[in-house]
Amino acid sequence: MNFLERALELAERGRGTTQPNPVVGAVLVRDGEIVGEGWHERKGEPHAEANALVVAGDRARGSTLYVTLEPCASWGSTPPCAQAVIDAGVARVVVGTRDPNPSAAGGLEQLREAGVETELAEDEFAFRARQQIEAWLTWVTKGRPFVTYKVATTLDGRLTLPGLRWISSEESRRLVHELRAASDAVAVGMGTARADRPALTARDVGAARQPRRLVFGAGPLPAGVELELVSGPLEEELRRLADEGIQSLLLEGGPTLARSFLQAAVIDKLLVFVAPKLSGAGPTLFAELDEPVELRRLEARSVGADVLLTGYLNEP
Repeated sequence: MNFLERALELAERGRGTTQPNPVVGAVLVRDGEIVGEGWHERKGEPHAEANALVVAGDRARGSTLYVTLEPCASWGSTPPCAQAVIDAGVARVVVGTRDPNPSAAGGLEQLREAGVETELAEDEFAFRARQQIEAWLTWVTKGRPFVTYKVATTLDGRLTLPGLRWISSEESRRLVHELRAASDAVAVGMGTARADRPALTARDVGAARQPRRLVFGAGPLPAGVELELVSGPLEEELRRLADEGIQSLLLEGGPTLARSFLQAAVIDKLLVFVAPKLSGAGPTLFAELDEPVELRRLEARSVGADVLLTGYLNEP
């Protein structure tokens, strides 16, 4: 069993309840046996490591801690986890990814100075640890939300299909509602707002909360469109949204808005739902680009009759 993978699974149990903190999972292992597990549940409550140490009790002494994010080294809403790990007598710590937050970083150094053996994950597990908290990492390191651009296209790369409202399958449209429910904010451009008058709500997926619903562009908003207008310079508005606690932004809409975000280098992830249909006419994904753009970690999977392509422009 890969114990870091188990820690990643545990971290997901905190999804949706830890903000503005990231999700974190921890597993304590001694003599090949799990003796304690924990995850961060809510801001202001114990971190994953502390919860795992409580479960393990005296069995933590001499154990190995597998944790998805570097143990914090300073006081915040809770005591520093690095010191708790040292006090418990943990012999070795395996970390998924470093903590870039200057107010909490330094846990690995503190552990090493106390004689605790440390190891930082590499390759796929390191990426998965970063990917799990990609929105938080971007929010902390870049001072803006992590931006995902979602779009549906035909097989010939068109964004409209004559005579039909939807390009993508029902399964794909449901997944989009799940993406909205998992995002802090959802946005379209003014062209989409005027043409489609979208609600941008997460519907029929049991959403615990609704995202903020935004329109980027010059006003005024069309009558009856109940969305929040965002009309300032893009980079400034993204910083403002980050200051207001928006860590993840799901971008929907057409090629004009997508191109403006792409030119500003603030699209981090691209989700393209490709439907098995041909249009023959209509707008394309980004319109004309100034130069080619390379995607990393491209993946493909079936969603209903469609194929969902996922790739990173800015890898976490």
